[in-house]
Amino acid sequence: MSKRPTKSSSDQISDPSTPSKRQKFETNGVDEVQAEDNVLEFSPEKEIVPPNDNLYLDTIDRTMLDFDFEKLCSVSLSNLNVYACLVCGKYYQGRGQSSHAYFHSLHEDHHVYINLASLKVYILPDGYEVKSATLSDIKYVVNPTYSKEKVSRLDKQPIVAYDLTNKKYLPGFVGLNNIKQNDYLNVVIQALTRVTPLRNFCMLEDLSSRSELVQRFAVLIRKLWNPKSFKAHVSPHELLQEISATSNKKFKLTEQSDPLDFLAWFLNKIHIDLGGSRTKPGTSIIHKVFQGKVRMQTQTVKVLNEGDRARFEGRQVTEQIIPFLFLTLELPPPPLFQDEMEKNIIPQVALSTILQKYDGVTIQELSGQRKRFKISQLSPFLILHIKRFTKNNFFAEKNPTIVNFPIKNLDMGPYAEGTPENQSTLYDLVANITHESVTTPTGGEKHVFRVQVRDKSRDEWMQIQDLYVEEIRKEMIFLGESYVQIWERQKL
Repeated sequence: MSKRPTKSSSDQISDPSTPSKRQKFETNGVDEVQAEDNVLEFSPEKEIVPPNDNLYLDTIDRTMLDFDFEKLCSVSLSNLNVYACLVCGKYYQGRGQSSHAYFHSLHEDHHVYINLASLKVYILPDGYEVKSATLSDIKYVVNPTYSKEKVSRLDKQPIVAYDLTNKKYLPGFVGLNNIKQNDYLNVVIQALTRVTPLRNFCMLEDLSSRSELVQRFAVLIRKLWNPKSFKAHVSPHELLQEISATSNKKFKLTEQSDPLDFLAWFLNKIHIDLGGSRTKPGTSIIHKVFQGKVRMQTQTVKVLNEGDRARFEGRQVTEQIIPFLFLTLELPPPPLFQDEMEKNIIPQVALSTILQKYDGVTIQELSGQRKRFKISQLSPFLILHIKRFTKNNFFAEKNPTIVNFPIKNLDMGPYAEGTPENQSTLYDLVANITHESVTTPTGGEKHVFRVQVRDKSRDEWMQIQDLYVEEIRKEMIFLGESYVQIWERQKL
């Protein structure tokens, strides 16, 4: 029989004058403190804590707790009825007398366990439930929840929070762990978190009846914005495992993929899992936010040989209205030859130039067809894909051309038709995914993806690469090789 721990000073009524050892974020014990510079700071109040109703709660080690990993028993690898040991942080199945958690409690003298589904806390091997206000911070980290009022303030008022080690971080702008080669997923998730309607949907809606993919995506979004985290970063491991299984291992954490390929698959899969229709528009939050329409005119061109000359004969023009989730923009080919003085010059092009593809006048010729495009319906959020990679039978060639663009007031009016008078055609950039080719020590080539995101509450920009989060000057955003951009339509 294990010894019961002696009652520590933490079980007594705390002295209000004694500073907390860490920034605890209890539901009852911490509230937002209005700072002089209009920044919300999550910091501990000097509260009177009642004595714990169970002495074993003193053995809980919050520094060992990490609820980001897939909830599988560390022994049986089952995902049914999983408990987390609040002393060592390991996952075990069940709490009955023949369960792995029960044996762990006997062998290791660890007695406090939380059910990761119900959030109920039990003492093992005795098997009774314990209720204490001191456990509320742990339950919140497992499954963060938000009120409509708090969500509505996320983009209006800066929030500063602190983790267990008293490290300062900004909720919503925390790093995602690159477990092996999942940086392609990290930048996409960080970019989608800037889409306010999608973020709010994941934070406020009850998605318990939806697919496991939808639920894990929503939990990850809520964890990214959690002002009560134990650590200043989040691991996407749980979502990655579900993505790997759902995509039949097309997207894995061990192999780097193209962010655009993943984004296209992910948006369509989330749309379907939310009950969206493949044919009817606006049947899910994905289509309501991202889906627009483009009018495409196509003319087949036939080449007629007349003696020594070829004559082109245009046939009937066909017209289609095609829905889209993102628009692809082709870069002009980089110069093949440069003289000695221009060898270091990097080609540049304005975003407005490559957007002319959708002005309804510019003709593109491809595979014996002439095509013209015009946007017939703008979406609330525009995803622009700047096509940098061209694949052939031997290798993928990258176009290094730099795209110059405004951060605010991108006018899509010249490329759209039939825009309602009560709807703006001006867009502001909220996320910019960039690509960089880096030479490895062995002489190979490595693809590095970063994302630059806008902090609306401070009107500042942050650059995120996996766990690295730093402020970036607005003037620096144009220097990278933009690959995927998300633009938000202004409100009139």
